[in-house]
Order: sequence, then structure tokens, then C-alpha cells
Amino acid sequence: MVPRTRLGRRLADLLDLPPEVVLALPKLTLVGDARLTLENHRGLIEYGPQRIRVSTDRGEIAIEGAALTIESILKEEILLTGRIHAIRFIDWEDV
Repeated sequence: MVPRTRLGRRLADLLDLPPEVVLALPKLTLVGDARLTLENHRGLIEYGPQRIRVSTDRGEIAIEGAALTIESILKEEILLTGRIHAIRFIDWEDV
């Protein structure tokens, strides 16, 4: 039997779809060190000016920096601004 994630990757390749859509992967778009858009999230775990933790289907994403703020939060998208120093993937499931 083919694991679900491998089948999903094949399906994404075959249909020419982005893997983040087929595999429910989070998509991060970082502009310099001052703006981060995170798509396909499942909610906030922690929020503070130096650390923001976000839940995803694959694990947690921790954003560390200074003066971090949430500019907007939608059902599947979060826009963060501030000085981003690090992005960590915590308890991440392999795809």
C-alpha cells in the first residue's frame, strides 16, 4: 500500500496542483525579516511580542523575534509583522 503522503505528492504532480493544497501543508511567505504570511494554519497556540506559535496539520510553527504583531488573522491565513529572527518547526510530521 502506498502511504497517503506519497500518494498525495503523486496526485499533486499528476494534476499539476501545489503540494500545500493536496497535502494540507502550511505555506509561509517571508518578506525580508519584517513580514510573514502563514497559510493553512489551525489556530494560535501562543502570542507575545517575542514569540508566536501556530498550530498546523503537520505540527507547530514558532516565530521568534522582536515587536511581533498580528496584523490580520483569517480562517486559514495569518499576517505577522515585526522583526523576525527565527522560524522553527516543532514536532513536525514528515511528508
